[in-house]
Amino acid sequence: MFNMGTQAFPVVVLISGNGSNLQAIIDYIKDKQLNINICAVISNKDTAYGLERAKQAHIPTQVIRHTDYCDRDHFDAALQASIEQYQPKLVVLAGFMRILTDKFVRHFQSRLINIHPSLLPKYRGLDTHQRVLDAKETEHGVSIHLVTLELDSGPIIAQKKIAVTSRDTAKTLEQRIHIEEYQLYPAVIEQIAKGAIDLTKL
Repeated sequence: MFNMGTQAFPVVVLISGNGSNLQAIIDYIKDKQLNINICAVISNKDTAYGLERAKQAHIPTQVIRHTDYCDRDHFDAALQASIEQYQPKLVVLAGFMRILTDKFVRHFQSRLINIHPSLLPKYRGLDTHQRVLDAKETEHGVSIHLVTLELDSGPIIAQKKIAVTSRDTAKTLEQRIHIEEYQLYPAVIEQIAKGAIDLTKL
């Protein structure tokens, strides 16, 4: 947990897997000594390695398994209640592989953000790297957006582009996009925390 002042900006991060974007955020906050408090990391999978990353950084963790609930509504209600314990000003989706219900998204309106490996509005959904290659695109990238009711369709907060080369494969594109993600996502969170980006005005 990083809390460098009584008014530290409270953030909750949601993950489902490896947590490499989470690690980038943790490292960025620590290296820059930002007044941002990662209050908790919550996962829908108890096998997510990102939970170990959080524990190593002394950040509280919770697991809310979606398989323990009869439907998405009940799972999202439990997730919402867990998040609200920390009263975050920002909820960060960092590889959280669940489609959220409209009720959940409305509850966290203007404080829920996601990172997506494409230059939105192009290539919403999965398998973006291969789809970019199949379409013979000359550029690819990463987008950070506000989460709204339609999947991967919220207002764009920031994007970073890379050139697609003739040597690229889906794997090399994934690796190159990760590099951009690890720089862009923490920087955007910093700007939101400092008030330089106002999500309510997007």
